[in-house]
Amino acid sequence: MDFSLSDEEKAVRDTARTFIHKEVEPLEQEVLRREREHRTGLDRSELRELQLKAKQFGFWGLSTPQEHGGMDLPAVLQSLVWTEVGRSFVPFRFGGEADNILYFANDEQRREYLVPTIEGERISCFAITEPGAGSDAANIRFTARRDGDDWVLNGEKTFITNGNDADFTIVIAVTDRDKDVRKGGATAFLVDRAMGWRSGFIQTMGEGGPASLVFDDVRVPGRNVLGEIGQGFDLAMRWIGKGRYIIPSHALGIAERALRMAIEHANTRHTFGRPIGQNQAIQWMIADSEVELEAARWLVLRAAWTVDQGIDPRHTSSMAKLYGANMVNNVVDRVMQIHGGMGYTRELPIERWYRSVRLLRIFEGTDEMQRMIIARDLLRGYTQIGGHLA
Repeated sequence: MDFSLSDEEKAVRDTARTFIHKEVEPLEQEVLRREREHRTGLDRSELRELQLKAKQFGFWGLSTPQEHGGMDLPAVLQSLVWTEVGRSFVPFRFGGEADNILYFANDEQRREYLVPTIEGERISCFAITEPGAGSDAANIRFTARRDGDDWVLNGEKTFITNGNDADFTIVIAVTDRDKDVRKGGATAFLVDRAMGWRSGFIQTMGEGGPASLVFDDVRVPGRNVLGEIGQGFDLAMRWIGKGRYIIPSHALGIAERALRMAIEHANTRHTFGRPIGQNQAIQWMIADSEVELEAARWLVLRAAWTVDQGIDPRHTSSMAKLYGANMVNNVVDRVMQIHGGMGYTRELPIERWYRSVRLLRIFEGTDEMQRMIIARDLLRGYTQIGGHLA
């Protein structure tokens, strides 16, 4: 069994690492300074400039099909690249991407929504979560009713990433009250902000924040149905599912960078006449962090490999998301402890990570939902202990 990366995988990973190190990491002190002043760490024009620089490195549209100018990377390679992005806390992401379910758009919708999003001319957001429907996505109450050739949308969505910046949203609405949302009762719509919905900022413990979206009799043309009527819940699960190996991939990069900081500090910080790294308490925190980091790495890569093999990835992705999110929280907590009072200040990124990684255990499937999925798959015989190696 060969656990090594191929030459192509190494080359792509190393190029991504070089870009993050040369172009993104130098911005870190300025980002921290702005955030201490309660300003945005990176504005849209600066993000766009970085994305275009990344394009010169060859990184544009990691998951975007080649017919749309993207790289169409396998899941394993995407995972490796997202790990490199995670090494810096600068709020950067590669350009040339669009929501995966936008590829269900028809030709007219692709011209109006998909292509401009890939090219960076439009910003989208995905909206399914509601005040009464978070983990229980099938409990959505947001409605869309027919009115001639149009649909009229009413309700509220909450905790929507990019909701304050987006000029259009992909919103999931109940279109048939007589059907289960999971079995044809919900539909996806492409809704421009200009059609009348409004957003409000939600303050969180992390930097930036999601939005609430409010729809009061927002009229949407029938041509703006994404996919088929009744396909909304299936599309929503496809959207959510992708993040379950990307999120812990990003967590790996955070944990690696934070642990490296802890090792350096343990070797250079002296108390009682010797480096604190000679103390068993510090050594055990470093050792536990390394073990958990490596365990998470293989769970994440296995989940991505499963995607590439065309195997149903839900079980492996849930394990990767559950363990990876908890791992990075554990590692960052230990790194803060090793740094002592300095780790608690805003002079270093540790307290920022401490706040931001807590979200990983909540969004796009809470820990509890992942545990439910994993247990259900085993109890019902959908999978077996040991997976494909059993």
